[in-house]
Amino acid sequence: MLAGAGAVAGLGHPPFDLWFLTVAGLAFAVWSLGRSGSARQAWWQGWGLGTGYFAVSIHWIVEPFFVDPVRHGWMAPFAILFMAVGLGLFWAVAFLGARRIGRSVWPVAVFLTLAEMVRAYLFGGFPWGMPSYVLVDSFTGQLAAWIGPHGLNLLVFALACGLATGAAQGGVVRIGAGGSSLVALALMVLPAPEADTVAPDAPVIRLIQPNAPQHQKWDPAHIGRFFDRSILFTRLGAPRPDLIVWPETSVPTLLGRATNTLAVIAEAAEGVPVVLGINRVGGERVYNSAVLMDGTGAVTDIYDKHHLVPFGEYVPLGDLMSRFGLRGFASQHGEGYSPGPGPQLMDLGPLGKALPLICYEAVFPQDVNGAPERPEFLLQITNDAWFGNFSGPYQHLAQARMRAIEQGLPMVRAANTGVSAMIDARGKVIASLPLNEDGFLDVALPAKRAKTPYARMGDWPLAVLLAILSVWLMRRARRESD
Repeated sequence: MLAGAGAVAGLGHPPFDLWFLTVAGLAFAVWSLGRSGSARQAWWQGWGLGTGYFAVSIHWIVEPFFVDPVRHGWMAPFAILFMAVGLGLFWAVAFLGARRIGRSVWPVAVFLTLAEMVRAYLFGGFPWGMPSYVLVDSFTGQLAAWIGPHGLNLLVFALACGLATGAAQGGVVRIGAGGSSLVALALMVLPAPEADTVAPDAPVIRLIQPNAPQHQKWDPAHIGRFFDRSILFTRLGAPRPDLIVWPETSVPTLLGRATNTLAVIAEAAEGVPVVLGINRVGGERVYNSAVLMDGTGAVTDIYDKHHLVPFGEYVPLGDLMSRFGLRGFASQHGEGYSPGPGPQLMDLGPLGKALPLICYEAVFPQDVNGAPERPEFLLQITNDAWFGNFSGPYQHLAQARMRAIEQGLPMVRAANTGVSAMIDARGKVIASLPLNEDGFLDVALPAKRAKTPYARMGDWPLAVLLAILSVWLMRRARRESD
């Protein structure tokens, strides 16, 4: 039954965007926890809830296996099964911990928040699909600038606990918990603030969206067509933009062999700097990179992606796994990509410094917080063709929007198949290109906002609060047992 509640809760994420079902599904699960008779039963309840939730919220995980269905399609059901069951274990531990504390359901809000935080960091982390992301379009979502996504997780879980506690019991509604929860629900219903106004003299950035389906992207019969399309979009239009951005791995050759290719791009850009997604080789290593090409066609800066996708861009224990034919799906060279040194800024001259994020890196709030200094804006290049055409690309966009809110920074987002977008510092999409359409978009860069509390302190305040609450709850449970 709780697997069904978890599945309902997963419908709060794009493309469904039924955020109230996330709250309802979690509230039902918390209510069920209050009626569980043993720690073992609580474990199974948490595991069922988490498995159902992740089976729905990350079902796009099967999409990469269908790029080459003959070779990899058979793996798809195992991928979603193991991923949902594995991630569900985090919630199982949270429910078990809450039940061992006592009969009150409130500790589950603390332990679920801890579970999600551990999930975001452990073994490199996988924070995709956190409950907080269902709030990105709400007034409450703006609190991410203060408390970050994990703080919003705590609010969502606490709201579920409040609704469960405030449910009718013997015909009497517990006014305190229920009333507070209704106030919180009302705030969630309120829409986010309107988009920031853009200054008339703001720099204009062109986003290139070639729309190369993944099964054709590296096919020699189609490579030239997609490259020519990007060249055309780079050349078209007047007046000229101040910067042109191509998506991840959009240049179909290695950087070391790209002299003629870069010359063609520079000619089309007509003196405008271009940020390009391209693979490069350094020694015996291959990197997924973003390079800055100035108005003369010279490469002036390089950023190497540092947070790689496990089993997508590299395989843990790669030498061993390659003997069994397991290699990174997204890598076109050798056994996989190597990580770059970490977050770094890209100096774009008059536009200021940007923090490059390549694809998956935008789902990690701690990586964005790890920038060596505060940039003028966030710059994401991505190839979301890997995520399919249904939920994955829209969920990726929602998480990118949350990064903008957390940092108080606009985000420039160029995606191969979409959704390419300009996002303001409140997380509002100013302009975008639809999924699965080719084109380009010239859009002015919104201004950044003041540095947010979350950008200053990150997850540390919440981690300390959760540690204090956990210790207090465990001590209280021991006193009550004595």
